[in-house]
Amino acid sequence: MFLQLAHTRLDVFIVGKDLVLSCYKVSKLLPPDERFNMTQQLRRAALSIQLNIAEGSSRKSAIERRRFYEISRGSLIEVDTIFDLAVELNYMRKEDLKETGTLLVRTFQILSKMIIY
Repeated sequence: MFLQLAHTRLDVFIVGKDLVLSCYKVSKLLPPDERFNMTQQLRRAALSIQLNIAEGSSRKSAIERRRFYEISRGSLIEVDTIFDLAVELNYMRKEDLKETGTLLVRTFQILSKMIIY
């Protein structure tokens, strides 16, 4: 935000940010009794995606960058799993997650390519 660093212009950073914002919005669909469990975990995992992309982008070593991108992708898979469980528990419908799902898949694709190279 204030530093205006190059990583903020990367596709993965832009799409990842949209994903985090979408996850926060969708988390409001979860029932109040999940506020301290599933809602918090969803938000933490979503935030971890973006924070690890940012931190990885600041690393000089390709090995270090890749490791942070792997952690980010792991958090992304965690978010996907939370959504799967939320749908199975009838907390939300898959239709409610259409935009978020598109962002999730796109972020996964970009991160996976970044990890391979």
